[in-house]
Amino acid sequence: MRIDIITVAPELLRSPFEHSMMKRAIDKGLAEVHFHNLRDYGIGSYKKLDDMQFGGGAGMVLMIEPIAKCIEKLQAERTYDEIIYMTPDAKTLNQATANSLSLKENIIILTGHYKGVDQRVRDKYITKEISIGDYVLTGGELAAAILCDAVIRLIPGVLGDEQSALTDSFQDNLLSPPVYTRPSEYEGMKVPDILLSGNFPKIEEWRNEKAYERTQLIRPDLLND
Repeated sequence: MRIDIITVAPELLRSPFEHSMMKRAIDKGLAEVHFHNLRDYGIGSYKKLDDMQFGGGAGMVLMIEPIAKCIEKLQAERTYDEIIYMTPDAKTLNQATANSLSLKENIIILTGHYKGVDQRVRDKYITKEISIGDYVLTGGELAAAILCDAVIRLIPGVLGDEQSALTDSFQDNLLSPPVYTRPSEYEGMKVPDILLSGNFPKIEEWRNEKAYERTQLIRPDLLND
């Protein structure tokens, strides 16, 4: 998988890709991540990227021309399965979306800034818009890193145990059940006997029951889905 991230602040993005699973995926050649500084496509000697919005109002807007130049340059080099815009006014990222994107080969992610991007960028180039929650960040870089992490970890070969991803929260619209490890007792708190029984069908049944109970208590909306 190749991911090209278009950003006003590429320095905000580098660290997450230099550690843990994303670094492993890149080192193993399972994922490529490239940062493109939108400033390189800015207009005039000052590399202008933003301007006041038509109709008045507070906040600047990223102009269409620099973004169009960058996207079209990338499109001339390869075909992209998705061009994603990270924005709070979009459908919220969920596990099903991450699963779907993990099957793609080439993706562009455009990160927003200020009051966002000229609507014509969204109309002409963007194929999918994603939010990471009902709140606003300074820019879309951290949101893009979260999306990449959610997607890249699902690529076969990235996780040490590929079955692990299949039992994550939200994969089956349930939260994960409680998990325990050694010691079996700590300050009077004991691991449930069923998990020490070796009866794996019963253990699986217990886990399913607990997953349902936790989902019903914490996120009942998932059961409606």
